[in-house]
Order: sequence, then structure tokens, then C-alpha cells
Amino acid sequence: MNIKITGTGSYIPDTIEKNEDFNQHTFLNTDGTPIKNENAVIIEKFKAITGIVERRYAKDDLTASDLGFFAAEKAIANANIDREELDYIIVAHNFGDVKQNTIQSDILPCLASRVKHSLRIKNPKCVAYDILFGCPGWIEGVIQAQAFIKAGIAKKCLVIGNETLSRVVDKHDRDAMIYSDGAGATIIEATDEEGGILAHESASFTYDEAYYLFFGNSNNKDLCPDTRYIKMDGRKIYEFALNNVPNAMKACLDKSGVDIKDIKKILIHQANEKMDEAIVKRFYKLFKMDPPEGIMPMSIQNLGNSSVATVPTLFDLITHNKLENQSIAKGDVIMFASVGAGMHINAIVYKY
Repeated sequence: MNIKITGTGSYIPDTIEKNEDFNQHTFLNTDGTPIKNENAVIIEKFKAITGIVERRYAKDDLTASDLGFFAAEKAIANANIDREELDYIIVAHNFGDVKQNTIQSDILPCLASRVKHSLRIKNPKCVAYDILFGCPGWIEGVIQAQAFIKAGIAKKCLVIGNETLSRVVDKHDRDAMIYSDGAGATIIEATDEEGGILAHESASFTYDEAYYLFFGNSNNKDLCPDTRYIKMDGRKIYEFALNNVPNAMKACLDKSGVDIKDIKKILIHQANEKMDEAIVKRFYKLFKMDPPEGIMPMSIQNLGNSSVATVPTLFDLITHNKLENQSIAKGDVIMFASVGAGMHINAIVYKY
């Protein structure tokens, strides 16, 4: 028995927010003082570091669980399964459903229950629950689905990563330009087909690193002090990722028994172009190699950082030939990897 991804789907919102749309923002330092550089300079530096040119925002009447439902419908159709046969629905997110122009996160009921309700699944033995694991949430959900199947308590699982980060950004913080909305979904099944999940690795670094990403006040001190926004210590996250993610990827690869030269693609969380490039470069350096050209597909330029949705969305785009000059063939060995709030790291070696 092998455990494979048999169906994928994603939902990419239609609303495009370009870099130049931030020209009218009033960017402030964390102490509330104005940033000296003009917005055009701030935006140009931002693009040079992150690679982001534009990002996607959900329509006002949609929530994260709506996006997850749209992606799930596509994944179920792609896998050609009966949705009533699903044993688990696992939904990864960070902030629940945040309705437009509100300041509260809504996770009652959990987003997985909402997605199951929208899918109109009647089977009560289809268990629906959420996972809070930062940006690596979708990968961790896949690892959990694999564990359920290995234990013999599941045959088919739906794992979703969905988020509407545009609803929790501080418009006075330059980091607001990083985040976007979206959803990716996958069906995980036991199958007799060759391939599937070969190895996985997970870790949580919390002793000093737990609050590198956190919920904090706006940089604008005149705004309500009780309203919180996504905040991060970018420099510490960058250094943490470079020092720890490559080692986790190597540990995962070592467990799989796959030779580094046989890895065809690395689908890494679309967090920051320069950071991702540095992580992959350092990963190959552990094997005294340079990364092969085209090893790391990127979607962040046009989709931004949609947290848990980035990896499954990227995988869906590639497998459906929707990402230019990128493809995965049957038998290819690929790696999924992510890092995010917590601080959590994980990776999967997978044979397509």
C-alpha cells in the first residue's frame, strides 16, 4: 500500500492588488513615526527582496472557508471520488473566517465543519477538524492524513490550506504588501499505485522562537489599541529559516533513501523569493552541490504569500500545466517544505 495525492484543486481570487496600489498608503515605523523613504522607494526595495509584483485578495463576501470549499470541490472532482467516502477533512489556517471590515476571527464552528457543510456531506463518520500550524499547516495535515491511513482508520482524506491574510494586515506596516488570500486542496488516498509519500520530517522551535510571528498593534498609534494585526520579526525569521529549514529538508531526504540528484522539484512555501532561494541553496550546499536550474518553482511573484495555501496551490498549478516552464512527470521525486509561525518546520519527500 502506498499513500498518494490523487486529486488537487486550488482557488485563486480574481481581485489583483498590484504593488503600485500601495503608493497611497501611509507606512509607519513600529514606534509610529513616518518612514523617511518615499513609497515608491519602499515598494521597489520590497519587490527586490520578496519578488512580489502583485497579490490576490478575496471578494468582500467570501471568507477563508469559502475559498477552501471552492478548492475542495475541484480536488474531489480531480480525484474522481465520492465525497461521502471521505474519512477526514483537515483544514489548515491561521485566523479562521475573518469577514471583511470586521476585527474578530470566527472559528465557531471550525472551518473544517463549515467546508464539510458546504460540500453537503451527510456521512457523520467523516471527521472534520482544523489544524493551526502556521504556514506549514497544509504539509502537516498531509502528514496527519498519512498517519490515519497507515493506522487503518482512514482510506481517503481531504486536506485543505486556506487563508485570507488581507483581512488581518496592518496597512501602515510595510509587511502588509507580502500577504494574500487563497486556498489549495488535496485528496490523500491509500493506493496500489507506485510512489506516494516516501518520508516526512516535522519540528517545532519554541524555546526562543515562538513569537517571531505574532498578533500585535498597528504601527499607527491613533488606531484602536484593542485591534490586532499579523506582525513578524522579519530578520529573525530569515535567519531562523536559513539555519534550520535546510537541515530539516536533509533529514527528510536521508530518511527517504533518495539521492539528492534524483530530486526533480522543490515546492517550498512561497514566503519570500530571496529567502526561499537562500534556503534551497543552503540545502544543496549540505551536499556540496549547487541547486539545479529550475528546481524551485515560484508563484509568489503574482500570488503573494497566502500562508498555508501556497504549497498546495503551487502543486495544483504545476500538475495542471498552469505554471510556465514547470512540469512534474509520473515517477518524479519532489520535495515539499515549509516554515512558519510557531516556529514550525516540515518537509515531505514524495514520488509523483
